[in-house]
Amino acid sequence: MEEHLNYTFPTSYPEILNRVISIQPSDYARSRNFIDGAVTQLSPYISRGTISTEMVYKHLLKRDVAFSTIEKLVQELAWRDYWQQVWIAKGDEINQDLRHPQSDVANQEITAAIVEANTGIKAIDTAIKALYKTGYLHNHNRMYIAAICCNMAKNHWHHPAQWMYYHLLDGDWASNALSWQWVAGSNSNKKYVANQENINKYCHTKQSGTFLDIPYEAFSDFEIPSGLKSNTQLSLSTDLPTSGVLVISEEKPTYLFTYYNLDPKWAPTDSNSILILEPSHFKKYPVGEKALNFAMSLSKNIEGIQCYVGEFDDLKKSYPKTVFHFKEHPTNNHFKGTVHDRAWMFDVKGYYRSFFAFWKKCKKEIKNKTVSTQV
Repeated sequence: MEEHLNYTFPTSYPEILNRVISIQPSDYARSRNFIDGAVTQLSPYISRGTISTEMVYKHLLKRDVAFSTIEKLVQELAWRDYWQQVWIAKGDEINQDLRHPQSDVANQEITAAIVEANTGIKAIDTAIKALYKTGYLHNHNRMYIAAICCNMAKNHWHHPAQWMYYHLLDGDWASNALSWQWVAGSNSNKKYVANQENINKYCHTKQSGTFLDIPYEAFSDFEIPSGLKSNTQLSLSTDLPTSGVLVISEEKPTYLFTYYNLDPKWAPTDSNSILILEPSHFKKYPVGEKALNFAMSLSKNIEGIQCYVGEFDDLKKSYPKTVFHFKEHPTNNHFKGTVHDRAWMFDVKGYYRSFFAFWKKCKKEIKNKTVSTQV
């Protein structure tokens, strides 16, 4: 099992594009739920805005295969766009229980067993150790961990979600926070639980006798296991680099890149390109050293990139005549200048209470475009 968790993520743009080209959608559809499944490992690059869901989607459409072959992967990519649309619509409301108060909450902390990778569930403990080492978790392990925190240890979802986001290279606060709420039942109609049999199946383990080695009906009256009762409140902070001295030519347009937009193909070649790292942003959404270093390495794909550590308002005061270009994102609604739209797979926008209501609209658009192409 361990060998399947040694994920690696190159940061050079050609290597990233090679991963897009190497996608095997039929293998993905068949095996994605297993720990050794054919996942694309593209999420860190999509989350950092180095590539977009639209770019991957267009590449998939170029394949000489039936849409049914790529549909499951397209649907999973649509989940990411969906969570972003919820964040755009709801703003900071996603930082609290969105649709329902999380029920049966015992504390606002995180169980120490998760932080210490000492739950006693071998597959989970191995995955957490791999997270610390690689900055990545398979989606099933994310769900298992969230279920243990929220529905077994009865932690409120927010602090454990912060812990996971802090360590993930593909940390997308919308996807992360709203997925945790989906597991906790505050953004869904029921809580998500998984027993040992489920974990054994998808993680290729044969463990028994754990606190999860129970039938599903036993979760309706579940007491916190002794090994999960110790909780902790983590102090999460980001150690930002020292800001360099900017060289901005007033004769060139100025493009602002952020932690969520590191697209090397966005800004014109003859422009001022600045990566802005706002302390206020990282105080609200702290990330660890591994995640920040990954983003900084990705930024090197952007020609002539300069790094500014400080608030946008201070940057604007220093360069009052400069018109800043930036991509729309909920984390930079306070930016002022020329706003550029992000790339989306579909024209479906706005808030939908469920992903499947959103996906229904997307599928209608796919059908209409297919008919239009044929005509």
